[in-house]
Amino acid sequence: MAKMSLGRYAATRITTLRPTGNPLPNPFTTLRLLTWRQWKFFLIAFIAWTWDAFDFFTVSITLTDLAKSLNVSKKDISWGITLVLMFRSVGAITFGIAADKWGRKWPFIINNVLFIIFELLTGFVTNYKSFLIVRAFFGIAMGGIYGNCAATALEDAPPEARGILSGMLQQGYAFGYLLAAVFARALAHDPHHGWRPLFWFGACPPALFILWRLFLPETDAFQARQALRLEAESEGVANVFIKEAKVGVRRHWLTLIYLVLLMAGFNFMSHGSQDLYPTLLQSQLGFSTNRVTITQVVANLGAMLGGTTVGYVSQSLGRRFTIIVTCILGGALVYPYTYVRSDSIMAAAFFTQFMVQGAWGVIPIHLMELSPPSMRTFVVGTSYQLGNLVSSASSTIETTIGDRFPLPPLNGSARYDYGKVMALFMGAVFAYVILLTFIGPEHLNRDLAAVEPEEDVRPQGGKMALEERENV
Repeated sequence: MAKMSLGRYAATRITTLRPTGNPLPNPFTTLRLLTWRQWKFFLIAFIAWTWDAFDFFTVSITLTDLAKSLNVSKKDISWGITLVLMFRSVGAITFGIAADKWGRKWPFIINNVLFIIFELLTGFVTNYKSFLIVRAFFGIAMGGIYGNCAATALEDAPPEARGILSGMLQQGYAFGYLLAAVFARALAHDPHHGWRPLFWFGACPPALFILWRLFLPETDAFQARQALRLEAESEGVANVFIKEAKVGVRRHWLTLIYLVLLMAGFNFMSHGSQDLYPTLLQSQLGFSTNRVTITQVVANLGAMLGGTTVGYVSQSLGRRFTIIVTCILGGALVYPYTYVRSDSIMAAAFFTQFMVQGAWGVIPIHLMELSPPSMRTFVVGTSYQLGNLVSSASSTIETTIGDRFPLPPLNGSARYDYGKVMALFMGAVFAYVILLTFIGPEHLNRDLAAVEPEEDVRPQGGKMALEERENV
């Protein structure tokens, strides 16, 4: 890669924000560019990422009921959320390396087998200690799915469709939240089993995902790179992969650190605005279960629309410019999102999550374009999950600070001013993401299908030699 001085790089941070000026194509025409094979890759990735979010949010949505059932405080249960986020990085590293070395298919299948096991076990826990242990192991399983889904969905996609597909893929997160809210209303209030049927149900769909993925091949991009690795049998795929990884880390370590810091900001943004929001609506505003569910549905409809729309426009406006503008608009909505005290808060929730998940809609393709091709799944998944690790205490931080701002009890239950805490927290996070995005790099429209845009593996004298190329 051609080196650039720090001063020259800093000078380009403003000039490179300029939108490309390319007109946005018709989104429906763009989506018709995908072949049926590419659609199948996208859809299995989308539904798996959706269910990962469903599994994660089952705890935050049933936080109050879990606390009562296990005889602990809501702050104690929030540590279950924190543990999942902390252990996801272990899964991202493990399954990311496996997916880049051996393929996307089998790591994906093993991930979903673990989903089934640990979701079932969550439904059977009887004490707080076992709850924490099961959720910690669940975090490892969850950590492996994001990078795999991003690579599966996007690396074979037509370049013109990347932005809108990125937005659609990321909204599996919001869709999963929406499904969790709806199914919690239907299944988490059983008169005999309480919240447990929600977790038992959550263990069922991954069996279908496994069956579906068994009938799909590896992506074309992975097969092309694997064929290059196999050209010299004397070195073997494993040794070539290790060499590629060493070159990737040596040349891109600064980018990797940057992506982790960026993902920390994005994860603080989503978890800080969502994890305790149902609790705010219920305990602080006195919303009934039905009103909480309706508000959550409205917010996540805004998130799904925002992610798809903003991801789509980033194809023309650029990834960094789009994220910055969206975060500025999101920051302007913080006050109504946390301080409106009537049903009008639904509109604030809709537009705030439009912006939060709108910015997130750019992330899958932004990470893919910035990642070294030989270790794409590892970099995308690990940067995302290490960012999750940094932000893992979001809900615990908010509940702890919230304890300093008590409100008059409602129906005999203690209440805290979570609105004030969330407003301060989200304002700081939006500013952080704007700053990190501004100073960061961008590789809009990078060729994801190319086998060796930066690292080239070629047979030389019967052995494989790793050769570095300049990134033009």
